[in-house]
Amino acid sequence: MLGNTLAASFIWGINTLFLLDAGLSNFEAFGANAFFTAGMLIFEIPTGVVADTVGRRASFLLGTITLAGTTILYWLLWVWESPFWAWAIVSVLLGLGFTFFSGAVDAWLVDALKATGYRGSLETVFGRAQIVGGIAMLSGSVLGGVIAQATNLGVPFLIRCGILLVMFVVAALLMRDLGFEPDRSEGPLKATRTVLRASIRYGLADPPVRWLMIASPFTAGVGIYVFYALQPYLLELWGDEEAYTVAGLAAALVSGASILGGAIAPWVRRRFRRRTSTILLATVSSALVLVGLGLVRDFWFAVVLVALWGVASAIDDPVHRAYLNDMIPSKQRATVLSFDSLMGSGGGVVFQPVLGRVADVGGYGASMLWSGVISAIAVPFVLLSRAQHPSADTARDVTGEGEGAQAADPVKEG
Repeated sequence: MLGNTLAASFIWGINTLFLLDAGLSNFEAFGANAFFTAGMLIFEIPTGVVADTVGRRASFLLGTITLAGTTILYWLLWVWESPFWAWAIVSVLLGLGFTFFSGAVDAWLVDALKATGYRGSLETVFGRAQIVGGIAMLSGSVLGGVIAQATNLGVPFLIRCGILLVMFVVAALLMRDLGFEPDRSEGPLKATRTVLRASIRYGLADPPVRWLMIASPFTAGVGIYVFYALQPYLLELWGDEEAYTVAGLAAALVSGASILGGAIAPWVRRRFRRRTSTILLATVSSALVLVGLGLVRDFWFAVVLVALWGVASAIDDPVHRAYLNDMIPSKQRATVLSFDSLMGSGGGVVFQPVLGRVADVGGYGASMLWSGVISAIAVPFVLLSRAQHPSADTARDVTGEGEGAQAADPVKEG
């Protein structure tokens, strides 16, 4: 978590500025981001199947080397001031790199926790991971902005590639699959069909999981746009479009919020009997803050709202992941988690260019306001998941194999 987030965050604070500096318009810049999420949409399930049939470690190693190579290609496109179609192609390949991580890393962790007899809550573990990720993101995003200011917008991408190569060596030497034994008795195509059928059974065919997944496009999809749009929006409010350090502040604020949110998520979870109560609180708060962010014109007020949005999102993440993990059996965990990520990516594919166009026509403030409205659509779907009364909604500790998905529900059983 530390190494991967540090590598990724070196460009998070300046990515939109990097694309605009390469000659792309707002619509094209967020279009490139949409192609990135389209790549995640296309490859989520195949790479999830790789993690469930070949192994989580193998998936992680493939993701690291793929992401390093495509990061270099991104830098070359900037050097060459390449046309939009080239950015679209490489952005799709960047999405491929990230899909090797999504699902696989969480599945690797949860399987290992169960194999080693861990009995605490998943929220605590995911919260700690978020704190570590937040520290890495804070360091990387600030350093990325400072380095870009001192050199140029391309250098953080080269640093990112170097860190990824180091992480490849570390993972190759230290990472092992615990509590998971890949089934290689079937051929690749048959294994893929088997895993996909089981994943649908425990994913879209399972009502509480399905409704939570349907909420993802409206929260995660909009969140992708907001994160990257905050860079030029804060620069606009600051009044200096070349203050790259200020742009890094946007990512730093979100990372600081991740640290705080990861620390207090278990505490917030304990205040409510149901996990969905925490998810609802975070979803409603995020939507209201985004609407407020679209209405303000003061830089420092906007900074406060960005921090609040980050905290709300950060509180949601560990609880959302714990709730979902407790409803999925181990053998299908990576693929189902990848499908949840796919749904978020699908929202990003749709909403990023739309909101980018809103920013072109009405300004970033208008796009933030609409981001809040769209993210609020997730609320009814979270309520529908809650209405199914899954045992995972009230679970406190790490459960046994597939308990959330397969055990009898005491509420439904009367």
